[in-house]
Amino acid sequence: MIPVTPLDYRRLAEARLPRFLFDYIDGGANDERTLASNVDDFARVLIKQQVLRNVDNLDTSTEIAGKPASMPVVLAPVGMAGLFGRRGEVQGVRAANAAGVPFTLSTVGICPLDEIRSASSVPFWFQLYMIRDREVIRDLLQRAMANGCDTLVFTVDLPMPGMRHRDVRNGMLDTGLRGKLGKVWQLGTRPGWVWDVGVKGKPHSFGNLAHVVPDPTDLAVFSQWINRQFDTSVTWKDIEWLRGIWKGKLLIKGILQTGDARDALAVGADGLIVSNHGGRQLDSVASSISKLPAIAEAVGGQMEILMDGGVRSGVDVFKAIALGASAVMIGRPWVWAMAGAGEQGVRDLLAVFKRELEIAMALSGVTRIADISRDNIDSTPW
Repeated sequence: MIPVTPLDYRRLAEARLPRFLFDYIDGGANDERTLASNVDDFARVLIKQQVLRNVDNLDTSTEIAGKPASMPVVLAPVGMAGLFGRRGEVQGVRAANAAGVPFTLSTVGICPLDEIRSASSVPFWFQLYMIRDREVIRDLLQRAMANGCDTLVFTVDLPMPGMRHRDVRNGMLDTGLRGKLGKVWQLGTRPGWVWDVGVKGKPHSFGNLAHVVPDPTDLAVFSQWINRQFDTSVTWKDIEWLRGIWKGKLLIKGILQTGDARDALAVGADGLIVSNHGGRQLDSVASSISKLPAIAEAVGGQMEILMDGGVRSGVDVFKAIALGASAVMIGRPWVWAMAGAGEQGVRDLLAVFKRELEIAMALSGVTRIADISRDNIDSTPW
């Protein structure tokens, strides 16, 4: 099979990854209803086809967080991406650079900030969770700035990890004999991954936190540490504190309600990301795309609005822009592509997204991203 779509790459990733790693990136919280609705609700948005318009000179380029981009797409932060492919975050940032779109490094990425800087030809974004030890936060932000990061994505929808049942079923975090034997068996079914990533992809520590986690190479130990460090007391006052430290662009990720969007504006955020964490946190919350229009109406024009969750094509990108986003983030699609076909897979996937976006624009009668609007939507279910 020659992979084209994210689902094609997903099939390749499933064939190459140990089960516990595939489930980690593929799964969602509880019964995974929100995970499904993120995708399904995009399919329920219909585009208005308009013909016999002059669509010469199509241009998908735009500006995201004050910087030019070839299209309104950002590679989202994905924890442990370096376990899905050899030095996975490096592969991701190189592909993003080649495609002319931003890349976001996760706090809990495998590759550290300085390694990504060495691999990147342009400034990249950094994603941050608020943890209890504020000195660790200060240190992370200082290192991010020192490594050229100009945009901070602050994730606010993770005061504690969601219930991801797949991670329990496959023994990913089980430190007992049953869990260890299960992972050994799963690894034994994927010798290619063991050699390419498990051996040649070392070190597998959580690069940005390696100096503060007791054993940054042990998933169970790291999970216990991070669970203790997630700060359930964080409020908007802490965002003000963060804003006082971080001098670059600040985007708040995890907004689903208009009231929270207005609060993000009030504390000085430059933008927000409409997101339910890819359906990985609270199951049975609304899809991201269904919440986007109201948030765009509430604060659009006053701050930048991005969204993530369920984006699987350039057509979906078009729909999100028409409903009020300035750009979208993609997480699972780029990791599936990287796990299944490496850096070239991510490059090819982004090229398909761009072509799909161009076709959607041409058949909707628009030639520039700025011209895409709600008028290009035929109907929505909301």
